[in-house]
Amino acid sequence: MISTAAILAGGLATRLGDLTRETPKSLLSVAGAPFIRWQLKLLRANGVEKVVVCVGHLGELVEKEIGDGSEFGLAAQWSYDGPKLLGTGGALRRALPLLGESFMVIYGDSYLDTDYQAIARAFQASGHKALMTVYRNAGRYETGNVIYRDDRVELYDKRHPRPGMCWVDYGLGCFEADIIRDYPADAFDLADFYEELSGLGRLAGYEVKSRFYEIGSPGGLAELDALLKEAKLSHERNEE
Repeated sequence: MISTAAILAGGLATRLGDLTRETPKSLLSVAGAPFIRWQLKLLRANGVEKVVVCVGHLGELVEKEIGDGSEFGLAAQWSYDGPKLLGTGGALRRALPLLGESFMVIYGDSYLDTDYQAIARAFQASGHKALMTVYRNAGRYETGNVIYRDDRVELYDKRHPRPGMCWVDYGLGCFEADIIRDYPADAFDLADFYEELSGLGRLAGYEVKSRFYEIGSPGGLAELDALLKEAKLSHERNEE
């Protein structure tokens, strides 16, 4: 079991335009609540007891909304980029003193309704220090960027799609701290780190069957809003 998760919520969210000019992406309203509240409820339901939220732009507003996480039955801690943008990988490394030696990672705009602890068990059994979850997308939601075979990511490359890339990065990763601690760059993108690990044969994989949702684009935001509103209505009807 892995009970600690990092949420990478420090991006500028430029694709959302005016929606995030004064509101961090994590606080955008989804089905009547700030998005990060949906993420935390989902994480807690999947055995996560501690979250470390990596924030940058307007991060203090997110911290004010969530505080110490006790409302959700978990402990929340906060890691700020500081004056220099660190990228997703650099932000994660900055947060390592809070994360411990094994942890999961999700992006701040991802809603991933899957079995987190099954993924954690697969990671711990893999013999690798990093794992990427993948989804067989086959071009439906975005361009494929992963070649996956036999519980391993053989190749991950966001910039150069090629034949055989039927999967995409699902958005949930698992790491041992030392593999990130030893990375030479101060600021780096987690996607580039994944690509390097895949090329070295050092990236385990886990195929998730349920699709991912995201709020990083106006279309994705509207889609998840509709999905969670319907889920709320269904829950309320069942309680009547």
